[in-house]
Amino acid sequence: MYYHSNYNKYNRGGKWEKIVNTAVGWVKNFIRSMRTKFFSKWTWRKTFKYSLLLAAFGLISGSILFFVVSLSLPNPNKLSTRVVPQSTKIYARDGTTLLYEIHGEAKRTLVELNDIPQYMREATIAIEDKDFYHNNGVDIQGIFRAVFKNVTSGDLTGQGGSTITQQFVKNAILTNEKTFTRKIKEAVLAIQIEQKFTKDEILKLYLNEIPYGQNAYGVEAAAQTYFSKHAKDITLAEAAYLAAIPQAPSFYSPFGTHRDRLDARKNLVLEEMEKQGYISREDKEKAQAEVVAFNKIKTAIKAPHFVLYVQELLAEEYGEKTLEEGGLNVVTTLDWRLQEIAEKAVKDGVARNEKNYRAENASLVAIDPKTGHILAMVGSRDYFDDAHDGQVNVALRPRQPGSSFKPYVYATAFKEGMSPATMLMDVKMSFGTYGGKDYSPGNYDGVSHGPLSIRKAFAGSLNVPAVKTLFLTGVQDAIDTAKDLGITSDLSADVCGLSLVLGGCEVMLLDHVSAMGVFATMGVKHDHTPILKITDSKGKVLEEYKEAGREAIDPQVAYQVVDIMTDNDSRAFVFGSRSPLILPDRPVGAKTGTTQQWKDGWTLGYTPSLVAGVWAGNNKGELMRAGADGVLVAAPIWNQFMREATKDTPVEQFQEPEGIQRLYVDSVSGKLPTEYTVSTKQEVFSSKAIPKDYDDVHVAVRINRLNGKLANDQTPQDLIETRVYTVLHSEQPDRPNWENPVRAWAAAAGYTYPPTEQDDGSFNPEFSKTRVSFITPRNNEMVNPNFEVKLDVTGEQPRNVELVLEGQSQGEKSNGPYDFTVDFSSPGWKTLTAIVTQQNGEIIQSTIRIEVRSLSSSQSTNQNNNSFLDLLLAEEGDNNKKNKKR
Repeated sequence: MYYHSNYNKYNRGGKWEKIVNTAVGWVKNFIRSMRTKFFSKWTWRKTFKYSLLLAAFGLISGSILFFVVSLSLPNPNKLSTRVVPQSTKIYARDGTTLLYEIHGEAKRTLVELNDIPQYMREATIAIEDKDFYHNNGVDIQGIFRAVFKNVTSGDLTGQGGSTITQQFVKNAILTNEKTFTRKIKEAVLAIQIEQKFTKDEILKLYLNEIPYGQNAYGVEAAAQTYFSKHAKDITLAEAAYLAAIPQAPSFYSPFGTHRDRLDARKNLVLEEMEKQGYISREDKEKAQAEVVAFNKIKTAIKAPHFVLYVQELLAEEYGEKTLEEGGLNVVTTLDWRLQEIAEKAVKDGVARNEKNYRAENASLVAIDPKTGHILAMVGSRDYFDDAHDGQVNVALRPRQPGSSFKPYVYATAFKEGMSPATMLMDVKMSFGTYGGKDYSPGNYDGVSHGPLSIRKAFAGSLNVPAVKTLFLTGVQDAIDTAKDLGITSDLSADVCGLSLVLGGCEVMLLDHVSAMGVFATMGVKHDHTPILKITDSKGKVLEEYKEAGREAIDPQVAYQVVDIMTDNDSRAFVFGSRSPLILPDRPVGAKTGTTQQWKDGWTLGYTPSLVAGVWAGNNKGELMRAGADGVLVAAPIWNQFMREATKDTPVEQFQEPEGIQRLYVDSVSGKLPTEYTVSTKQEVFSSKAIPKDYDDVHVAVRINRLNGKLANDQTPQDLIETRVYTVLHSEQPDRPNWENPVRAWAAAAGYTYPPTEQDDGSFNPEFSKTRVSFITPRNNEMVNPNFEVKLDVTGEQPRNVELVLEGQSQGEKSNGPYDFTVDFSSPGWKTLTAIVTQQNGEIIQSTIRIEVRSLSSSQSTNQNNNSFLDLLLAEEGDNNKKNKKR
């Protein structure tokens, strides 16, 4: 998050406070100076001498500090004195829609120590201060350990080291600000209190004072709030939970996003109790196995998952006491209109999924990619639904993302010089042994599609090409890209391996949505944030959002990803042309993901101003029904939200960044076309990856048409025929485990490789006798702009015959007669090619040169304009026809 902070936590020491802070600063500077000189100039004798002086100085300074601080301390005898609490209010982005109020009116019921179960007391001591009955209120070693760590790290707000007595002082008398001076105050007061009260009295004060969250202060109020019981009636397991909460009540709230962490800390409390001799192993195991039910939140709350997420951040920054009593006013980024749309979309989607796919939960996050503002967050189907663990905020839980991770891998490939036109062989193969098993991933549809461009492979979410791309780019490079865009999960190349691209490692939905938004902004990243502005009870601004985007990825790379993710035609061969991945009135990029055995379904997508992501599945990891992939369980929820959210808003186009070039390349190889190129397509390239290599897939070979062997000087000219072979190789032809599966697939698909034997004058009646020649026009003939072409095709029935003029298709036929009408008004010498595709995939072609006449000036102008328009329309129709076939 990027904030402008004016926050000055509550200090009440006056001029003595300033003196202390000045002294502390002087000591820090002195230590830094001594550390530099120690390594450069000092001798060991001087080091010893100055160490003694420094120790003496520290002792004297410490005494002075304790004396000075003690002058500003409150009277420990007046423990009943309290600052009047004021509630913290959390609003939506409009500043008027109240989402939640953390009430300043604290709930506290004082009880005697005898009314608190012995194991509640022991649980608290075991986890908070195991030497409570043996120290004097201050853990000297803990304090020095904390001070040393904080000073050497330059952070005076980090390490703690408090005893139960000190914690009581912090909560009952002082503020919980993390400063060096406050720690001294805390220690002085703790010592004084230890002198005035017995240990049991201090423990009683502590258990009646400390916050347990939900505005409950003291163990009696906590027992009533969470369990509707008196403290004396709680079980050992419930006591362990209560003892676990005070360290960070918002973080460990049973209603928050870290319920699993609370459960783990509860178990830690029980383990410490056993280790310290308070309970037996049997008691521990029984309490760990006990299922504890917490009461629901009874106060009014809107967008509960989002609000509790914000509450945790506030507690971490300002402390629990300030959060609950400091009177903060928090304006969040949440858009209440979009939140309502999101909640309805999740509710409707889960109702369908529960019935059709055994998917009982879903989560949705929406962000403005131009600012990082979190606009909507639905953590689960219903926060108050205990039967489906409604309190779990799945948006903040790590889950395997399936193929929705692929955009980061393909973005990495584009960074490293590949393009949407790059050809990949979609052929199942072994990538070696990973985790002791052979890794041979397959596509979702179980089909090997052969030669495909990255555009088609990415848009169709095919697995084998994606794994190949990750192998060629490098797993660590892909992880680095994902982290640059905003994925914070601990991804490891060793752990994730090649399964990374198929979602083999976990990410959080919130991170995933934020990172996907970087593509929408053409590479500019804005860290996600839930807060716009925070003011204190006096109206002073403590934090305020300031926009601060930064380039996380090359804009041209981002645009190539967007161009594919918005290309509905390219994914139609897998998802169909009317899938829920499109919006009817505007361009939108989208990607789905499905994990193995249909455990998780994902869909993420974006417009230039809105990015949203949906997870669907079951909280406890139960499998959905077979076939419940992301496009079925998550995409409809995403689509419903996006349609309603963008309704009546301006249609935005993705802006093409400077440097992007659109070039025609061979349709198969993705390289520059040659005279043997059968068809071309237009593709987008970054300025750093303009294609330089020419098509090497369509290879022309001169053969003897009677035996199919390579023509040479001895071959009669009338028997020489040029054949164009489609030669397919793997991405790494020198590696057998890559190349052999490609050759096997090509052979099964009817492709043949060029002959290697030289013509020996033999005759092979089995060799194809198919030939093609021009009846009209003849080679070097002059023709009118509108002319007829007649071809003679002999031999076996071909798959199809296509006529190409200057690289532009003039039509194709699968049956004779092979006659074409050409309207081409551009005068001059032109190349006219007849291309015959045989049943086995082989290509035979014949080429002639013709000269197109020019018309009279007046007629030429009109006819040229009309012909050019017709040509464009014809070309568009041909391209659409070919796209449908692909």
